[in-house]
Amino acid sequence: QQEAQKLRFLASVCTICTTSVGSTELVMLYFWQLEVLETIEVLLQEEPTDHLGTAVRQQAMLTIAAMGREGLLLQEKKSSLLHTCFCSIFHLPSQEDTQGPEALLYSKTLDMMNGMLQVLVRSASALGILELQNILQLLLPFTNSQLAAVQERAMGRIARLANFITTYPELQVCPCFAQATVLRHGCSKAHRFVMLGRLVGHLTLCCTCKDKGTHREAAEALYHLHTFILQQRSKCPRLHDTEQLQLQEGWQARELWQLSQSRQATKILSMFMKYLQPSDQVDVILVAIKSFRAPSSYSVSTAARMVDILVEEPAFQLGQVRNIVWAIYRNLPSIRVVVALNSLDRALLVLMGKSPSEVVASLLQCSLMCNRVAVSMWRAVLSESQAVGKVLQELLSILMNQSLRKTSTSTKDNPRILSLAAAGTISKILLQPTCLRQVEAIFPQLFLALLFQVSFTTELTVQEVSIFWKEHQQGLLTPVRSAVQSLRVLLCSMGFESQVLAIEAQGGWDALLSTQTHLMGVRVVAREMMKTPRPLRSTIFCHLAELLRVEDPTWEMIAMVFLIEMLGCTDLSEELDRALEIFPTYLQSQCLGMPSLVLRGILRLTKRPDTARKTLVLLPYVMEQLQGADSDASAAALPVLGNMLQLLEGKMPSLTALALADKLQPLFNDESGTVRELSIRLFQNAMERVVGTEKKKMKKVVWDGLLPLLFHLHDQDKCVVKASQEALCSAGRFLKWGQLAQLAEATEAWRISECLLARNRSRAMDYLRQSQVYLRSPQEPLRREAVRFI
Repeated sequence: QQEAQKLRFLASVCTICTTSVGSTELVMLYFWQLEVLETIEVLLQEEPTDHLGTAVRQQAMLTIAAMGREGLLLQEKKSSLLHTCFCSIFHLPSQEDTQGPEALLYSKTLDMMNGMLQVLVRSASALGILELQNILQLLLPFTNSQLAAVQERAMGRIARLANFITTYPELQVCPCFAQATVLRHGCSKAHRFVMLGRLVGHLTLCCTCKDKGTHREAAEALYHLHTFILQQRSKCPRLHDTEQLQLQEGWQARELWQLSQSRQATKILSMFMKYLQPSDQVDVILVAIKSFRAPSSYSVSTAARMVDILVEEPAFQLGQVRNIVWAIYRNLPSIRVVVALNSLDRALLVLMGKSPSEVVASLLQCSLMCNRVAVSMWRAVLSESQAVGKVLQELLSILMNQSLRKTSTSTKDNPRILSLAAAGTISKILLQPTCLRQVEAIFPQLFLALLFQVSFTTELTVQEVSIFWKEHQQGLLTPVRSAVQSLRVLLCSMGFESQVLAIEAQGGWDALLSTQTHLMGVRVVAREMMKTPRPLRSTIFCHLAELLRVEDPTWEMIAMVFLIEMLGCTDLSEELDRALEIFPTYLQSQCLGMPSLVLRGILRLTKRPDTARKTLVLLPYVMEQLQGADSDASAAALPVLGNMLQLLEGKMPSLTALALADKLQPLFNDESGTVRELSIRLFQNAMERVVGTEKKKMKKVVWDGLLPLLFHLHDQDKCVVKASQEALCSAGRFLKWGQLAQLAEATEAWRISECLLARNRSRAMDYLRQSQVYLRSPQEPLRREAVRFI
C-alpha cells in the first residue's frame, strides 16, 4: 500500500517539475526522473504475492503514462522499462488459475496497460508512428513464448493497438507503406511504417497457433491492421474509384475476418500481398524462416507455404536476397522438420534463378571456409543442372574479379576476400555429382582462374588472411593451401590424376605455396598440362591469349609464364598468331621481368622451323629493347635479334644489320658481362651481313666501334675479351685492313691503338671523346687503358 501511495504521489508531482527552467533545476530534474524510473523498474520485477502487488503494477503503469504525457519519460530508459512492465504483467496468473476479484483485477491491469500504451503513442505527437513501432517490436517476442497466457496477452495488446490506430487520425504516417510499388518521394523516415511486413508475418503465423486465445487475438489484430491499411490507401491520390467503393462497403474486411477465423493463413497473406513492398515481403519471409525453429508454436506447413509464395513474387532489390540467404544460414542448424527444409531448398533455387550473383556472393560471405551448413545450402542450389551452370559462372567471375587496389577488409565489398572464399568453396562443390558435366564445359577457364587465385593468395596481407582464417583457426588449411587443394581436386575430377602426381613428384605444388618459388611452380604445372589432349591445350592457350589482351597486374605475369611454357607444344602452330598479336604490348610493359619473359618465348619460336619466320613481325619491337635500361631485357633480346637476322631475305638483312649495328655500340660498356659479350658478337654478325650499297655506311659504324672493341680486349670477363678479339678480326677484314686483323688475332692491343691513330689522324677528336666514356668504367683495367690511350 505504501509503494502504491508513493507512486501516486510521484505521478501527481510530474506536472510541477516541468515549471523548472534553470540549468541547475534541469539537471536535478533529470536525476529525479532517472531515480523514479529505476524505482518503478525494481517494483515491477518483484513477485506479486497478492492483489496489492498487482495494484502496485497498476499504479506503476499510471505513473509511466503520466510521465509520458508530460514528456518526462527518458528515452534511454523507456524500452527497458516497458520490457520489464510486459514481463511482469504478462506472467501474472492466467484466468484459468484465478477466479472472482483477482481475475477482474488482472483484466483491469491489462486494460490499464492498453491505456498506457495509447498514451505513449499520443504523447509522441509527430513521432507517434515511431513510438508505435518501438512498442510493437517489444511486444512481438512475447508472442513466441512457450506459455499460452503470455502469447495471448501480448497478442491482445497488439490487437488493441491496431484497433487504436484505426481511430486515431492524428497519427502522422506516410501512406506510401500501403502501396505495393515503391514510391519515389521524399517522406521522412520518422513517418514510415517500416515494420509492416514483420507485423503481417507474425500475425499471420499466429493465426495458426494452437492456443485459441492467441489465434483469436491475432485474427482481430489482422482485421484492424487491414482496416488501417485501407484507410491509408484512401488518402493516396492514385487510388481508383472502384477501390474506394470497395473500401466503403468493407467487403475485404469481412472476407479477411472469415479467413482468419478459419485459420487460412496463406489466403490471408495473399490479401495483404498487394499492399506489401519487396522489403516488406522479405520481412515476412524472415519471420517465416525463423518460425521453423519452433514448430510447436505455429503450423510449419503454413510457414513453408508462405516462403514458397513470397520468393516467387517480387524482383528483390540489392541486399534483400542477401538478407534471406543469411537468415537461412543462421537458422538452418536448428531446423529439423523436413517440410521446412524442403521449403528452404526451393527458396534457394528460386532465388538462384532470379539473382544468381547475389545468392553466390551471399553464400560465400556466410562461410568463407564453406562449413557444414554452407555445404548443405550449396548442395540445395546445385540440385538442378540449370542452376549449376549459373553457380559455376558466378564463381568463375568472382575468381577473376579480385583487385589488388581493393583495400577494404569487409567481406561484403572486398572482391579479394570473396575470390579467396570462392577458391576454397570450389573443392566442396566439385564433389557434387551434378557438377561434373558443367565443370567440363568451362574447365580451361576455371583451371586458369584457380591458378591465378593461388598466385594472388600468396600476396595477401596478414589482415586479409586473418579474416579468411577466422573460422578455421585450429586447422592447417591456410588460404593458399585451400586454393591449391581446389586446383588439385579440379584436375582429379576431370581425370588428370597422372598430371597431379607428376607435378607433386617435381615439387610443383610445394613451389606454388611460396612467393619466392611460385613462378617455378607455375612452369611445372604448365609443362605437365602440355601432356593433355591437343583440343584442351588449344583452348587453354587461346583463353590465355584472350586474357592477356586486357592488361591486369593481378594475373598477367602468371598467364604469360604459362603461355610461354606452352610455346613448346609443336602442334599449336596455328594458335601462335594470337600470341604474336599480344607480344608487342608486353614487350613495352613496365612490369618487372615481363619483357625478358616475352623475349625468351620469342627466342624459342625463332628456333622452330614452322614458326621462325612468323616472328619477324616483332623485329622492330625487339630492337627497341636494346635502348632500355633493363640489362635482362637486353640480354634476352640480343640472341633473338641474332636469329632473326639469319631469317631475313633479300635486302632486308643488309638494312637491318646496318640499323642494328648502330644500336649495339652503347651496349659494349653495359654492366652485364653477358650483354657485353652478346652485343659484340651480334655486332660482328651484323658486319658480315651487310652487302651492296649499305656497305659504305656500315664502314663508318665499324670505325666508330673499333676503339671500344680495343678497350674490351682488357675486359675482366674473358668471354668479352674473346668476343672483342674476334670482332676486331672481322672488322679488319670488313675494312680490308689486313694489319688490324693480324694484330687483333695476335692480341697486340697497344700496337692496334698506335695503328688507329696512324691510319686516320682526323678521327683523333672522336677517339678522345670515346676514351672519356671509359674513364668512368667500373672496371679498373678499362680506365687504365683509356688513360694510356689518351
